[in-house]
Amino acid sequence: MKVTIDKNSGYCFGVEFAIKMAEDEMQNGDTLYCLGDIVHNSMEVKRLNQKGLRIIDRNDLMNLRDCKVLIRAHGEPPETYQIALKNNIELVDASCPVVLKLQNRVKHAYDKASDVKGQIVIYGQPGHAEVIGLAGQTKDEAIVITTEEDLNKIDFNKPITLFSQTTKSTQGFYKIKSLIEERIKNTGTLEQLDFEYNDSICRQVSNREPQLRKFSKEHDVVIFVSGKKSSNGKALYGVCKAENPRSYFIENETEIDPSWFKPTDSVGICGATSTPMWLMEQVSDFIQKL
Repeated sequence: MKVTIDKNSGYCFGVEFAIKMAEDEMQNGDTLYCLGDIVHNSMEVKRLNQKGLRIIDRNDLMNLRDCKVLIRAHGEPPETYQIALKNNIELVDASCPVVLKLQNRVKHAYDKASDVKGQIVIYGQPGHAEVIGLAGQTKDEAIVITTEEDLNKIDFNKPITLFSQTTKSTQGFYKIKSLIEERIKNTGTLEQLDFEYNDSICRQVSNREPQLRKFSKEHDVVIFVSGKKSSNGKALYGVCKAENPRSYFIENETEIDPSWFKPTDSVGICGATSTPMWLMEQVSDFIQKL
């Protein structure tokens, strides 16, 4: 049985940067708090917890004082920085540069839209950390949409500016864009110029879709390793499954069923942008020992 790990899988640079910052801060053995899971992978969260990283939520943040808190790659809304200033909290800001740039663009678009009673629309997952940070730039007035049904939240008699969560599907974003244009056309009250769209999807993430399609076709069995909380993981696993019916989603090697494999199979191991390489290597070792 031949087992291959996808060289394009594993952390995106934003997650890799955040984890490196966390490890550097904890070198002296000090406790470091992190606002939410640093990465949507329970195995990696557990590893970092053993080094001193403590996960907190926004309620915990309100009660903390005189300590260090890491802001993960997803970014945070303005109120987080205000609380930190008030409570004398030192922030270790590991926000992904791509996300920070998008936050600035959303803020600028919101200020501009306010003058014409326009709407900021974000194609993303409601409640996702990045989306909370983006919506925070609009005083939480942004309309978050995920499905075609969500388009009913939009007033098509007012200007619309569309953005996307950086880790969403490019195909999904352009489908939403087309549906909005169709609604505008059917309404007949807006000029096309009243709709602006911004493709704010991270290409390091979106390029993985075509890479995974190719990788999935090249192997008899695909083992996709990801944390169950990862929206990126669910989306990329869907890509694998569409190309190869013998694709299986696991969080770690304990979930592997030996009946998935035949002795002559070529097995491909891949993962989400939140999947550490060490975990995929662990899965590979386990399969080779079957």
